[in-house]
Amino acid sequence: MATNTLSFPPISISTSQFCNEKPNSSSLLSLPSSSFCGNKLLISYSKLRNLALKCNNPSTIFTVLSTLPTKKYTSQKMQKWSARAIRSFGLGELEARKLKYPNTGTEALLMGILIEGTSPAAKFLRANGITFFKVREEIVELLGKSEMYFFSPEHPPLTEQAQRALDWAIEEKLKSGDSGEITTTHILLGIWSEKESAGHNILETLGFNDDKAKEVAKSMSGEVALNFK
Repeated sequence: MATNTLSFPPISISTSQFCNEKPNSSSLLSLPSSSFCGNKLLISYSKLRNLALKCNNPSTIFTVLSTLPTKKYTSQKMQKWSARAIRSFGLGELEARKLKYPNTGTEALLMGILIEGTSPAAKFLRANGITFFKVREEIVELLGKSEMYFFSPEHPPLTEQAQRALDWAIEEKLKSGDSGEITTTHILLGIWSEKESAGHNILETLGFNDDKAKEVAKSMSGEVALNFK
């Protein structure tokens, strides 16, 4: 049976909300009926440090990301990702699947920022004429389309460049000394830092440059050292 997977910002659930039903053999905790999907939800931790929410309808699974992947830092050494950043990542991953790409690249991270749409980074891009549809068109022109019968994995793994972009975002946040969250703006600047990546090339094609990157950096609280490669 087909499984639909979406990504949402972290949620907190009080233990007092748990009902008296016992979890099944898959270690899922049964929760009261929720207005979120109109059915009883089941919740479990996955190996990717996400939360998997399952409705009574077995064909529907919601994956709730609690953090983004990193190879250089542990959760104890880094600030939390903002809800918008996590949502952007999930939407970018979904777009990679829609395009039937085997990986989530910097171009997918860029699409995710624009689809989420409410962050300062997304608003800045749109104000400068960089829209989702323009980015998607450039992606297809640059990377082409996958074969009709190719199916992307449920969570297309990050390319090395996309992983470095996320690690760059964490590193710059740590350097700033600011205790706030890691945001979509950090992700955008991380994409721009990967000069050989598809995301950087597409931004450049659509008019983004170092001056605009500095303008974006100034909009954030705390100073960001633009250590672009």
